[in-house]
Amino acid sequence: MANDELQSVGDAFRGAATDAADQAAEHAATVRRTVVKGGAQVVRGASRIVYSSSYVLSYAVVYAAVFAAHSLPKENPVMHGFRDGGRAAKKALKPEV
Repeated sequence: MANDELQSVGDAFRGAATDAADQAAEHAATVRRTVVKGGAQVVRGASRIVYSSSYVLSYAVVYAAVFAAHSLPKENPVMHGFRDGGRAAKKALKPEV
């Protein structure tokens, strides 16, 4: 009889250990999915920040350059240099046929 009781206690402990291991594995899988999903959201958020920052910076630079170019008198050496440099750049980029 004592042997049967010990067997029952052993079976109960074995079952409890198996249940605990299964629950731990399920919890680990849930945590892993959450971390992967959260990591993707962090990358997406960082991408948005980089994009927005780049957009604002480029807009500010171009807007300031256009404003400065329009505020300068048209007939001076600086504007002649800008026009000549622009023409040379266009000519350099044009493919020769």
